[in-house]
Amino acid sequence: MAKTQDFTAMMKDMMGAFPVDTKAFEEAYKTTATLNEKLSAVALEAADKSTEISAKWTKDTLSKLADMSKAKAEPADYAKAMTDFASAQAEVAAENMAAFAEIAKKVQMDTVELMMAAGKDLTEDATAAMKKATEEVTSAAKKATAAAK
Repeated sequence: MAKTQDFTAMMKDMMGAFPVDTKAFEEAYKTTATLNEKLSAVALEAADKSTEISAKWTKDTLSKLADMSKAKAEPADYAKAMTDFASAQAEVAAENMAAFAEIAKKVQMDTVELMMAAGKDLTEDATAAMKKATEEVTSAAKKATAAAK
């Protein structure tokens, strides 16, 4: 009866012949985790500031609505109150949109800065790992050549 070859042992031998430095993977993981932490901080800060702007805008709007909804002595006063409310809302909307744009601009600048720094770190990690792997392969090849003689 034919006996099947033990591929587990063969794979183990083959993987043993190619040493893998897990430190390079650990460094890449740490760099990625640090990047994610910093990106999360940028996003959370932006969300916090946006929420503050929205809450203040809502509070101001409700306050102005309360003033507008008070009973007036003359019918013309209602039209004036509506006009005042609409113009105040247009002004506040422009201010708040500018504030939201500033937040978005800061998020964009911070993100680009983080991505450039992370790219530099990952490139350095990859270069160091490749240099070490090359040295190990060269050393293994020299040993194999010396053993063959």
